[in-house]
Amino acid sequence: MARLVDTLITYRVIKLLVTPWEKHEAFKFGIIDNKGKVLKKARELKDSKEKNAYTYLHRFVFNLKRILQKVGLGGKLGSFAVALGLLLKENKEYEKHKSLIESAVITYLKETNQYQTLLNEEGEVPEIQIEEEPFCTCFGIDVYEREGNLYSEKDYAKTL
Repeated sequence: MARLVDTLITYRVIKLLVTPWEKHEAFKFGIIDNKGKVLKKARELKDSKEKNAYTYLHRFVFNLKRILQKVGLGGKLGSFAVALGLLLKENKEYEKHKSLIESAVITYLKETNQYQTLLNEEGEVPEIQIEEEPFCTCFGIDVYEREGNLYSEKDYAKTL
C-alpha cells in the first residue's frame, strides 16, 4: 500500500511540475503570479477552495519548480527529466515505476496540449561526444551526474 501511495505522490509532484503557472488553481485564485511568486501567504487564505489550491504539497512543488527555473535547467522537458532523475536517485524503489510515471506525465501533457510545445521548446541538443554513461534516461533525455548534481544532457554539455 505504501508503494502505491508513493507512486501517486510522485505522479502528483511531476504533474504539478509540468503544469504551467497559469493553469494552477493557485494562479486563478491570485495566490501566485505567472512566475510562481507567492502573492498571498497560506495563513491569509480564507475559504476551502483557496486552501485546497495551495496545500503543503503545492508549496513544496512550487518552491522546487522555482529553484529548477533559477538554476536554468534548459527547457521544461529537461527540467522534468532531472526532477524525475532526482526522485530515482533519492529512492531506487521508484525505478520500477519510472515507465508508468513517464507515461502518465506524457499522457497528461498530451491531454492538456502541452506536449508538442515542450518538445519544440527543448530545442536541439548540442552534438558533443560524452564518454560517460548517463545516470538515467527520463522522457528520452539523458541525465548525467557531476559532483553530486544532476544535469540534462543539454546542460551537462555546457559544463564540459
